[in-house]
Amino acid sequence: METFGQALRRLRALAGLSQPQLARQAHISQSSLSRYESDRQTVDVSMARRLDELLGSDEELTTLAAPASGLLTPDDQQRLARGLEQPYRIDAATVTALADMLAAQRGLDDTLGPEPLIPAVMAQVDTVLGLMRQASGRHQHSLAEVGAEYVQFAGWLHAETRRDRDAVRLLSEAEQVADEIGNGILAAQAANFKGYLARQQGNSRGVVRWFLAEHHTPGAHIAQRVGAAAQAAQGYAELGQPDNALRLLDTAGELIDAAAREEPPRTAYWLTPTFHRLNIGLAHLALADHTTASDHLSAGLNGLPPDQRTGEWTVEYREALDRAEQHR
Repeated sequence: METFGQALRRLRALAGLSQPQLARQAHISQSSLSRYESDRQTVDVSMARRLDELLGSDEELTTLAAPASGLLTPDDQQRLARGLEQPYRIDAATVTALADMLAAQRGLDDTLGPEPLIPAVMAQVDTVLGLMRQASGRHQHSLAEVGAEYVQFAGWLHAETRRDRDAVRLLSEAEQVADEIGNGILAAQAANFKGYLARQQGNSRGVVRWFLAEHHTPGAHIAQRVGAAAQAAQGYAELGQPDNALRLLDTAGELIDAAAREEPPRTAYWLTPTFHRLNIGLAHLALADHTTASDHLSAGLNGLPPDQRTGEWTVEYREALDRAEQHR
């Protein structure tokens, strides 16, 4: 899916307009338009609608701008503005508003994909980190938790789009903040996303290393430990170490019933027993147990909530299911 900037460049070219010409018609500076086109500045919906009118693009830009807008109520927007002006007076409602916006953006990742979200999320990362550097008082810790989660989510989006270097930088920063505030769940999740990136790179040793790090992180949720064991098992299988892979699959199996009795962590809401079957399926596929892999992958995909079924991250599992069924 195109980003806002990519779509704007394409539509402007189709309309035969230069940047200065379109900027004059939109009553904005050329530098602002340039930042829009390079995805270095988010665009509010009213400006996106104006550009749609000028380019005759049938609300295409308005739709792409929507993820960056409308996620905060007017009261929340005013509260956040006050927080930026007086970070030492940040209150619980401001932290909650930021957390709610992050949750909404996570949901959009499942439906829209990562590309359109990156500019808005990076802008929010800058905002939250700026608040963290200046905030004080009793809400500082909860703000730091939201900040760590925001940086981590930005790292995930970059990993999904294979901006590997930026992904590693952001995930390492999130890991550091999580360690500083003593949040094992967030620290474990940062290791998880590094493991995901290693898998996309075909780095099986990295897969084992990062998922074992997640599994053994003090304070990790039991649901995280289940998924980490299964994914480390896949790495061992790919390295030709089936005994280690099967041992970790046994570990995942021993933990999964206990994990099912607990709600997954809010910051890793997708870690349900059904979701775990996807990664157990990948491990069995790496072990060339195609029938078992097919059963787990099929059950996992069919059991996803409707709003997650079209997520770009599901492509990996659908392709794995196709391979398993071809060889079963």
